[in-house]
Amino acid sequence: MKIRKSFISIALSLLSLNNFAAETKKILKGAKPNIIMVLTDDQGMGDLSCMGNPILRTPHIDKMYAKSTRFTDFQVSSTCTPTRAAIMSGRSPFEVGISHTLMQRDRLAPAVITFPQALQKSGYKTGLFGKWHLGDGEEYRPQNRGFDEVLMHGAGGIGQYNFGDFKPNATNKYFDNVLLHNDTIVQTKGFCTDVFFKAALSWIKKQHENNQTYFAYISLNAPHGPLIAPEKYKKRFIDEGYNQSVAARYGMIENIDDNFGLMVEKLKEWKALDNTLIIFMTDNGMAMKSIGKKGVKGKFNAWNAGMKGHKDSAWEGGSRVPSFWYWKGVLGEGVDISALSAHIDLYRTFCELAGTNIPESSLSPSGRSLIPLLENPNAKWDDRTLFFHRGRWGGGGRGKKTRELAKYYGMAVRNSRWRLVNIMDGDGPWLSDIANDPGETKNVIEQHPEVAEKMKAQFDQWWDSTESLLINEGLPRLKAEEHHLHILYNKQLKEKGIPEWAPAKL
Repeated sequence: MKIRKSFISIALSLLSLNNFAAETKKILKGAKPNIIMVLTDDQGMGDLSCMGNPILRTPHIDKMYAKSTRFTDFQVSSTCTPTRAAIMSGRSPFEVGISHTLMQRDRLAPAVITFPQALQKSGYKTGLFGKWHLGDGEEYRPQNRGFDEVLMHGAGGIGQYNFGDFKPNATNKYFDNVLLHNDTIVQTKGFCTDVFFKAALSWIKKQHENNQTYFAYISLNAPHGPLIAPEKYKKRFIDEGYNQSVAARYGMIENIDDNFGLMVEKLKEWKALDNTLIIFMTDNGMAMKSIGKKGVKGKFNAWNAGMKGHKDSAWEGGSRVPSFWYWKGVLGEGVDISALSAHIDLYRTFCELAGTNIPESSLSPSGRSLIPLLENPNAKWDDRTLFFHRGRWGGGGRGKKTRELAKYYGMAVRNSRWRLVNIMDGDGPWLSDIANDPGETKNVIEQHPEVAEKMKAQFDQWWDSTESLLINEGLPRLKAEEHHLHILYNKQLKEKGIPEWAPAKL
């Protein structure tokens, strides 16, 4: 009798789970949530206390982590522009013209219809706050690629005047910056991360008050170098004996955490959490490799969540990043999804959530929708092969002179079990059994040569397929005052000056 009751109990439980899954499926597809995506720059998997960092304190993001559905094998590119291009297009960076972070090879192919453009057609308002880095010429700017509201710096980072950012920022990095607000260049006041978050929140509040569905892309330049943080955020680290660069970088991260906490607090205050999906992720692996501290001889390695490699490397540490998804009362809390997922998957996911069709385009997204996994973390998920390459040939950073010479320099191939890497500055290639050795400590290529050969052949085929899509190759390298935003700045300065600007108070 007890056994029979147990079977009945189990059956009812399974029925309940199936009903929940069906209801979740009904909710997710076409649910049209507000979407807030916070993307940080050069912050790796190990740069959070919830990921085991023993030095940092990130209580607000940690709290979200505890309540989130987390993709534990989420892959991006190893540098910033490629990741942003993949997010906006749903395709591998080379396939949409991106092969560098500068030299005009950071321009997203005009044929791409971005997912914000698709969301706009479904009635969403869209806002970008921070870093764009997919082209500063008029047709490439976010204002013409699907964003209704824009507050952005130029080039790849604030203060990168020689690469295209505004000249005043070269001498006043990260504080009181000159930014482009929609069609007007403006003077802001305060630390850059604070400004971007407050601008985003001010805009979000307006959408909420108007009962308007929105997508907010809070794309921070921090904690990308130069390493600068408000003094109050550096103080604890300096007092504990860490050097200035560590104090500044970790201070930048703790400042991000405080701003993230403010964002969640305001969303609660406005009763805006129930239909809002919040995503926290980073654009590539961590940039800081070592830490200096008084009383410690030499330097020691920064916490990297057990991974090998960092930003701009072909190892897991260059491309596996945090990806936390929180949607109050809808997504599971404290749920891990181990399926191999990637930046190219966001496009189809967001369109499916919004109930909007994928636009017809010669460069339509090639990624998958993550909704099956969000509905059921154990859903069937076919194996896949992902390709990585740092690009950057022809100057402007460590690399080879030509694309041909760079073919295997900074490349990687990944599927659910294996990662094949061609070591950039050493002997290679290297095959890791990621499923059993996530830290890539052992090269098992001699034990599994057939695996490496198959993955290399897949890479060769993909590499050849991208050559005709690299439409930005051979463009001239612009000099100071030739960049698009430099010309725009000088014109506005002469005609009407640079007005002060601040977001509406919260």
